[in-house]
Amino acid sequence: MAFFDKLRGQLIDIIEFLDASRDTIVWRFPRQGNEIKNQAQLVVREGQAAVFVSEGRLADVFEPGTYTLETRNLPVLSTLQGWKYGFDSPFKAEVYFVATRQFTDLTWGTQNPVMLRDPELGAVRLRAFGTYALQVVDPAALLRQLVGTDPQFRTDEIGEYFRRLVVGGLGPALAEAGVAAIDLAANQREIADRIGGQLSEDLAQYGVAVPRFVLENVSFPPEVEAALDKRTQMAVVGDLDRYTQLQSANAIETAAGNPGGAGQGLGLGMGMAMGQQMAQSLGGSTAPAAPAQPQSAPAGPPPLPGAGSPWYWAVGGAQAGPGSVADLSALVRSGEVTRETLVWQEGMAGWTAAGQVAALSPLFAAVPPPLPQDGAAPGAGA
Repeated sequence: MAFFDKLRGQLIDIIEFLDASRDTIVWRFPRQGNEIKNQAQLVVREGQAAVFVSEGRLADVFEPGTYTLETRNLPVLSTLQGWKYGFDSPFKAEVYFVATRQFTDLTWGTQNPVMLRDPELGAVRLRAFGTYALQVVDPAALLRQLVGTDPQFRTDEIGEYFRRLVVGGLGPALAEAGVAAIDLAANQREIADRIGGQLSEDLAQYGVAVPRFVLENVSFPPEVEAALDKRTQMAVVGDLDRYTQLQSANAIETAAGNPGGAGQGLGLGMGMAMGQQMAQSLGGSTAPAAPAQPQSAPAGPPPLPGAGSPWYWAVGGAQAGPGSVADLSALVRSGEVTRETLVWQEGMAGWTAAGQVAALSPLFAAVPPPLPQDGAAPGAGA
C-alpha cells in the first residue's frame, strides 16, 4: 500500500493557476518531475490560456474552461508522444498559464526631450508622459518570442522595452499630427490613438497588443513655458500702457511693504511717475497732453508792459486793433481810449475795462479825470 500511495503522490490530478500578483503574464506550472495523471483535470479561468510544451516543442493551447486530459483533446501532444496504445499511461509535459486579460496603468515617459519643428514656435523640445494597457492576443507567439523557459514572466521584464517603443513612435506621431505645439492638448486623443495603433502593429510579432494608450500631458521646457505665460499675460492685458501701469502699481505695493527708507523713497518716486503717466493717459482721451513744464525755474522780474500778445479795444461798439501798449498809450493821451474802454488780450477770460487791467493801469496815471459836465470850476463856492 505504501508503494501505491507514493505512486499516486507523484501523479498530478488538477492543473490550475490562481494569480495573486496582478503583474504576472506567464507562469509555468511547477511539475518538478511529477507526471500528469491520465484523466487529470485542467482548469483554465477567464483571462487565462494554458499552453502545453512537450520535449521542447509547443503542443496544444487551451482557452478558458475545464478539461479532462485525454487523447481526444490533446491531439498534438499525443502525436508528439507517439503512444501506440492510447492515452492510458501518465505523461510528462510543461504547462504554461498565460494571462490574456489587460494589464492596465502601465506608465511611459520621455527620458529625453523630443525635438519637433513647430510651424509657429520653430524648433522646440517637448516632453510627454502617460499610461497604456497591455494584452496578450497570441499566447503561442509570446512564448516563442519573449518568454522562452522563464518560469514566471512579469510586466516589469518587458516594460522598459515597450517604453522605448512608445518614445520611438512619439516623435513621428507628433510630426504627422500637423498641429502647432500649443494646440497639442486639443488633439491628444487622436495622437494617442495613432500611437496605440502603431504599437499594436509593431508588437503583433510578439503576440501582444496595446488596446488602450493614453497621452496624459505634453510639456515645454521651463523657459518656453515662462515665455508663453508672459505672452498670455500680454494678450489678457491687451494695452501696453495699462500693463505698464499695472506693473508699476504692483511694484509700489511691494515697495510700500518695505519699512526701510529706500523702499519708501522708491515707492514715492514711482508713485509720482505713475501718477503723471496716468494723468497724461486720462487727459489724452479729451484733449492733447500739455507739454511738460520744468519742475523749477530761476526767479526773475515779471514781463515788461507791452510785451506779449497784441491788444484789442472797442471803439463805438466795434473791435479795433491789434496794437501794442505804445499804441494804447497814444490813444489814451488822445482820449480815444479811456478807463471804461473794453480791452482784450490772449489769455484773458473776456473783455474788461482798461482801467481794471493791471498791465494797463500805468497808462492812466498821468491822465486827468474828465471835466465836470456843467463846466463849473472845481472847488468854486456858491
